[in-house]
Amino acid sequence: MALHYAGIKVDIREVSLKAKPAHMLQVSPKGTVPVLIFEQGCVIEQSLDIMRWALSRHDPDNWLGDVAAEAEIAMLIVMNDGDFKRALDQYKYAIRFPDHPPTVYREHAEVFLRQLEMRLQQHQYLLAQGLSMADIAIFPFVRQFAMVDEPWFASAAYPKVRAWLESLIALPLFDAIMQKYPTWVD
Repeated sequence: MALHYAGIKVDIREVSLKAKPAHMLQVSPKGTVPVLIFEQGCVIEQSLDIMRWALSRHDPDNWLGDVAAEAEIAMLIVMNDGDFKRALDQYKYAIRFPDHPPTVYREHAEVFLRQLEMRLQQHQYLLAQGLSMADIAIFPFVRQFAMVDEPWFASAAYPKVRAWLESLIALPLFDAIMQKYPTWVD
């Protein structure tokens, strides 16, 4: 499926991670998604870089924020992508990490959740009353965390994080990005 984004044709296809297309591995040997491949041959392999590329062309709601917000957005995303993501992977796939029970990995992830909870006590979203790139970049990982043990998360001491997550999942934008696309075949 092709769409035009800010005057650039973008081909969107789902990739089966069990049977990665040879063409995708040629242009992006890391073999993970997403990958944005331009007709001219340029490749963007990191989700955050793809977000920045898209928002640099069209940011009607100012998700990138101003210069002052840029450092704070970057700091939150680094925290998410570092210790929280590592703990999330260990918690989510605890069978692969038998050194500790899943609750230990969950407790490591909770360090970041506590920070998000404190921020969300100040305003509706992570930086202010409006969405930012930090919210959009971080919430899929918090969603994954919540899904590991939904009953535990539903009663955990993070009511603001739960409300924030539920509000983002309820956005029409979330439904739009969760569409299934045809599987990429060469």
